[in-house]
Amino acid sequence: MKKRLSLSEYTDGIISGNRMILSRAITLIESNLPSDKKLAQEVIEAVLPHTGKSVRLGITGVPGVGKSTFIEAFGKYLTNQQKKIAVLAIDPSSQLTKGSILGDKTRMEELSREPLAYIRPSPTGNSLGGVSHKTRETMLLCEAAGFEVIIIETVGVGQSETYVHGMVDFFLLLMLAGAGDELQGIKKGIMEMADLIAITKADSGNENQAKLAKIEYQNALHLFPPDGTGWFPEVVTCSATTLQGIAEIWELVEKHRDLLSKSGKFAENRQNQNLDWMNDFIKQTLEENFYSNKNVSLKTRDIQKAVSEGTKHPIHAAYELLEVFYKQ
Repeated sequence: MKKRLSLSEYTDGIISGNRMILSRAITLIESNLPSDKKLAQEVIEAVLPHTGKSVRLGITGVPGVGKSTFIEAFGKYLTNQQKKIAVLAIDPSSQLTKGSILGDKTRMEELSREPLAYIRPSPTGNSLGGVSHKTRETMLLCEAAGFEVIIIETVGVGQSETYVHGMVDFFLLLMLAGAGDELQGIKKGIMEMADLIAITKADSGNENQAKLAKIEYQNALHLFPPDGTGWFPEVVTCSATTLQGIAEIWELVEKHRDLLSKSGKFAENRQNQNLDWMNDFIKQTLEENFYSNKNVSLKTRDIQKAVSEGTKHPIHAAYELLEVFYKQ
């Protein structure tokens, strides 16, 4: 059994860039043990002055778009520019077994061997939006460890993708060409959040389809109202195989950061994200406390049975359980 590290050992190890201690710190913040939760918060507080300097990039896309392949090519481009990058790859958890595959290091085998790259797979658990409950904390730890670009790869496009958008500086949407009815294949809300749309796999005879898809998406983006930042999303084509468009995407990420920094919108977005984080944590903690309450647990099964059988109204049942909780 590994010796439990102290607060100073965690803090010093993270700040010095020790990958082993960083990984142990992420495992600590993902733990549900009460003693681990307390130490995890202390670690976050201790490293906080060393955070906030990275580019936070969210990457999402429809299934089959090749997110991992793209991230590997994009990540290798960045490490060739001598940038330290961390990839937080979120794996879907089974709702039956609660397990996850955690196979992103296998899918990004070349990138995982890069000395300047760090890949950390995390399970989604029960969280929404294709991210782990602890993605924000993990991101801060990686920033404190000196990583300049933090990439969050989500499970895929879903109704709660706003959760990812609410924790990054730049939101990249990957799309396929020639998949049929491209504009019908993605929700309008996701497109409205995108800072850039990249049509992937623009190679091997798929170039013309990619160009046509680019025009379709550009026309669609013109229908959306400006977001008030002064940034107008673009559509590009790219290939992880030929590396076409990879450098252009990074240039646009930097251009976006410069524009928002000069206008003050960058700092404003970070401030709003911190408030969202606080509110999300309150909701999460209240839910955990509610369902872990002993008296609530004793009554939940009978009340759930009554609701499923139709003998008790769902709202009345909810009030009954809440009353049990608040009477503590």
